[in-house]
Amino acid sequence: MSSTNAISQEPRRIQSSGLFDFVQSVSKVTAGTLLSVTMLASSVVAGGLVGLAISFRNLPDVRVLQSYAPTETTHIYDIKGRPLASLHDEANREVVSLNDVSPHLKRAVLAIEDSNFYYHKGIYPTGVIRAFVANLETGETVEGGSTLTMQLVKNLFLSPRRTISRKAAEAVMAIRIEQVLSKDEILELYLNQVYWGHNLYGAETAARSYFNKSASDLTLAEASMMAGLIPAPEDYSPFVDYKKAKQRQATVLTRLRELKWITPKEDAEARKQNLLVGSVTSFQQSQLPYVTEAVVQELTQKFGRDAVLKGGMRVQTTIDINFQRTAEEIVSKWHDRLYYRGLYRSREEGQIALAAVDPRTHFVKAMVGGADYKTSQYNRAIQARRQPGSSFKPFVYYAAFASGNYSPGSTVYDTPVSYRDGYGYYSPRNYGGGYSGAVSVRAALENSLNVPAVKIGQDVGLNQVVEICRILGFKSPMDPVISLPLGSVDVTPMEMAGAYATFANEGWHSDTTVIVQVTDSQGNILLDNTPKPRLVLNQWATASLNEVLQGVISGGTGTRAQIGRPAAGKTGTTSSERDVWFVGYTPQLSTAVWIGNDDFTPLVGDATGGTTVAPVWRDFMSQALSDQPVLNFRSASQFERP
Repeated sequence: MSSTNAISQEPRRIQSSGLFDFVQSVSKVTAGTLLSVTMLASSVVAGGLVGLAISFRNLPDVRVLQSYAPTETTHIYDIKGRPLASLHDEANREVVSLNDVSPHLKRAVLAIEDSNFYYHKGIYPTGVIRAFVANLETGETVEGGSTLTMQLVKNLFLSPRRTISRKAAEAVMAIRIEQVLSKDEILELYLNQVYWGHNLYGAETAARSYFNKSASDLTLAEASMMAGLIPAPEDYSPFVDYKKAKQRQATVLTRLRELKWITPKEDAEARKQNLLVGSVTSFQQSQLPYVTEAVVQELTQKFGRDAVLKGGMRVQTTIDINFQRTAEEIVSKWHDRLYYRGLYRSREEGQIALAAVDPRTHFVKAMVGGADYKTSQYNRAIQARRQPGSSFKPFVYYAAFASGNYSPGSTVYDTPVSYRDGYGYYSPRNYGGGYSGAVSVRAALENSLNVPAVKIGQDVGLNQVVEICRILGFKSPMDPVISLPLGSVDVTPMEMAGAYATFANEGWHSDTTVIVQVTDSQGNILLDNTPKPRLVLNQWATASLNEVLQGVISGGTGTRAQIGRPAAGKTGTTSSERDVWFVGYTPQLSTAVWIGNDDFTPLVGDATGGTTVAPVWRDFMSQALSDQPVLNFRSASQFERP
């Protein structure tokens, strides 16, 4: 609830608009005819309520409203503040203070729903007696006689069924509410709580949907139309029947004029105004659905699902809309191109995923979970765990460099070897067969030789390799099996992009995230993901790895990834071509691209990371870095060797 000077000022504002004079005049005019009825009604109601108060001791405690916060829609924005999506449960609502609601709307609602609101104590005896008589005459409940406070009670606490017992409970609780909340607080709660149709709750959300503007900016014509919707919002909705909505608007304007809260001229001008109606906003889809789903997943892990859907969060993501759309367009284009080349057995099963991370912040810059979200909502960038093949080898070679026992120029032997495992003997083979004998570590990695990687993994210890992966942010299950250096583990593209980003940032690591900051609707910070880099890798070992991985692109298996500037990366191809990868980076951007079939069947033809995926990576990186300066990696000679 807001606490403002409006609590004391609102009666004066309404006096100036004619309400106070109107009430006084009505009192004089009706003194002779209604005085006895009103006194009788007051006595009956007051006496009856004493008994009812005893009967309704088990009613909800209205004091909870002193700290009550209505459920509110969560809004997600890109890194520049442009809206991406809105999340809500059953109620699409944005809470605002009473001062942020147009005076026209406040008067219109009071005029048509409860013109005596600022003068009664929760119930209006004359209205109650009038409704009671009408109900007796018809033999059923046809008229409510509810004050605005009673309506609030019904909306918050009670069943909507029209029964005498419910109406009595409403009256008792309305009196209680008036004892613990000010009039302005009650009106503010009401305007934020009331249902305006089409899953629109509260004045702000309704105004933005119906008229594309804030509730504070509503004109008299717009406000009177909105106020007229309250009794049956879907029936009177201008989205459904504009003519009927104008008829209800006329009813409200007539009431405002009768109360002398508007002039005849204002009435006439509002009636003839042709309103530009907006569109239903409650069920709009996200502009970037893959991003939105990742945001929801991260928020849910931190705050829980109810808080995300009802807590009114304001979420700034790390994503730029235009950058993300560029990534999506490139993935879609290459998916079509590879399909027509015959790479996939099926357009739907064959997929591409891309994840891009800024190494300096570990902010996610792009996330494409598939070729077309409309046909498949599965986000492969963060949900699909696939074998990375040889793109996993850099973690093994980093461990070797960090041990101090290896350098890029060290000699390793590409010769036959066998290891006993739980199933007998494991004998690694190179892609394409054959052995190269004595080779440098640089040559072994640049040409993606399998046997040296397995031997080095055994030498440095596979548990050490797993530990390094954990430090770099891998959450996927990972066992230290003999074939681990060849990528016999299931990981996501986002995990790969985030880990390689730490190589690009010379060993400095932050947690990879798609969220910059989260606040509540009042601007209070709930989550601040300002990067807090920590040095987690040996910088000489990292720089040595960067030098070798640049060689992969300049003269190794990844030459098709050349982008005209210093870049490092690694190809990955699993057995039978079920998964093909290219993961690479510059100092400004780390990107992982995966291609494969969702059903794990092999790709058709000679698909490899170097021939199939590297060109996709090159296309994306060339466009992504087109306006970025060319930066070099620092040499290992600038750091102390372990």
